[in-house]
Amino acid sequence: MKIVNMKSLSKPMRVQAAQMLTNELPRGWPTLEDALDEVSDLLDDNDEPDAVFLAAIQDDEVIGWCGILPEYESRVFELHPLVVRHDMQGRGIGKMLMTAIEEAAQQKGGLTMYLGADDELPGGETSFANVDLYDDLPTRIREFEPGTHQAAFYMKLGYKVVGVVPDANGRGKPDIMLAKAL
Repeated sequence: MKIVNMKSLSKPMRVQAAQMLTNELPRGWPTLEDALDEVSDLLDDNDEPDAVFLAAIQDDEVIGWCGILPEYESRVFELHPLVVRHDMQGRGIGKMLMTAIEEAAQQKGGLTMYLGADDELPGGETSFANVDLYDDLPTRIREFEPGTHQAAFYMKLGYKVVGVVPDANGRGKPDIMLAKAL
């Protein structure tokens, strides 16, 4: 496996990257057309020089990819997105991509990485789901339990819950903000 800059990917490989969005993150990109538009927007229409997009390639196939978008004069970078093909999950690919993208952010002068992680599945996955987050939010953040949510993955990599947007995805379905010092 190798990690490459996504701008160098062939058109078929960009389609693979887009298909991965639709397959693994269908709430955000329900159709292949939506996902192809996202890939094009990020790789072709993004004129931000500090944005970086990396892909994990194995046997000439995209098996995962991620990107960062600069904020606050490139002192802070937003992770957008991170996706690993379903049959390749659990093999350390996400961690390798995160290590590489964090290094890219540092090289661009980044001090902080952050991301938003929606807890929007029916019933919720975290201790933030289906509760009144306006009731003693500091304690709820301090006692946060990720459950089966993707936040657990990021927390293993050193990310901390730095905020939450209650009801961002409907009543009881928050957007969880995680960040890490680089």
